[in-house]
Amino acid sequence: MSSKDDSKADPWGKESKQKFENKSKSEYFDPCQAAAARSIRCLNRNAGDRQMCTDYFEAYRACKKEWINKRKKEGGSIFG
Repeated sequence: MSSKDDSKADPWGKESKQKFENKSKSEYFDPCQAAAARSIRCLNRNAGDRQMCTDYFEAYRACKKEWINKRKKEGGSIFG
């Protein structure tokens, strides 16, 4: 895994929230993009073997779930 423990980082922290709110409506912003990139790199390293990358997939799912739940609590849509 990564030397930094990015899986525990808050996907909806102050900086991410500000970027999301200030983007144009047509621009896509995913605060979990780092976790998604790690899972893709894992697949590339392991010739597409999904079994080798389950930890990365779980970290991405957890990040996405946390982000969506925080947006719901704030009364916002995930789409801006």
